[in-house]
Amino acid sequence: MSRPRAMKAVVTGVAGFIGSTLAEWLVGDGYDVVGIDCLTPYYGVDVKRSNLEGLLDSAGFAFVPADLRGCDLQPLLDGADVVFHLAGQPGVRLSWDDGFGEYASHNILATQRLLEAARRQRVRRVVYASSSSVYGNVPCYPTAEGAPLRPHSPYGVTKLAAEHLCTLYADNWGMSTVSLRYFTVYGPRQRPDMAIHRLINSALSGVPFPLYGNGQQIRDFTYVDDAVRATILAGSADVPAGTVLNVSGGSSIAMANLIQRAASACDRPVEVAVMPAQPGDVERTGGATSLALELLGWQPLTDLSTGLDRQVEWHRARAASSALIRIA
Repeated sequence: MSRPRAMKAVVTGVAGFIGSTLAEWLVGDGYDVVGIDCLTPYYGVDVKRSNLEGLLDSAGFAFVPADLRGCDLQPLLDGADVVFHLAGQPGVRLSWDDGFGEYASHNILATQRLLEAARRQRVRRVVYASSSSVYGNVPCYPTAEGAPLRPHSPYGVTKLAAEHLCTLYADNWGMSTVSLRYFTVYGPRQRPDMAIHRLINSALSGVPFPLYGNGQQIRDFTYVDDAVRATILAGSADVPAGTVLNVSGGSSIAMANLIQRAASACDRPVEVAVMPAQPGDVERTGGATSLALELLGWQPLTDLSTGLDRQVEWHRARAASSALIRIA
């Protein structure tokens, strides 16, 4: 008897924090995975390559170094059942001024080209990694998907534009798209520019942590395994075309309190360097997840203390491995 065909998934941004974790889960679930990444230098390319180390020897994984803005996408999507589109230019603070062109091309143009290729190849489902940045400063929390959308940064504008592209391809072509609004994902492999990564590094190294503003800004944090689980569910659930869902961990905390929690998790103090508040930073984030529970059967399972402990463990293990390499 012939073996049933494995589901084929394409993961863009596969060398990133969430993308590499997602690809590992998919391979473990028996998917054939094509991972695409152009390895932009937003942060160290060596870090991105290290994210792929556990995947490159997997029989169910193929890595394609390609730029979505210009490569021939249709052959890469041939036979794909689902595309998980996690590629994009991240971060709020660099999206102003001359940086906007990179954000527009990586986040909007690349998404349009991918959707067009998926339409032509009749891909069953496209899951797009959107962001809580599409909300901006809103009047009520936790914020439901139907809240007014008024991004507070150029980055947020590009993420919302790409989200609109997904819904218009659903409306005009019947393409089955799901947009997931991630709320500050953290955990092992988190990008080095993100707050929890920098906090833990500061605690372990003694380098001051730059705190932008007065520390009263509130953020809702989502552990990476919870985000990945929601993403995989979004790839297969029976949901209306053009669905938009929050993926929020429910761990809202003020930055000043997060500093204390990180110091406790590391069992070391964190020295803080207070910096001016930055344009584009919102006062608060916090997402309602009742719709994700209804449509995906998803809810966050990892509390902030558990997630922080796991990320600290990853930082310590990485530091120990680097020390052994230097000695060798």
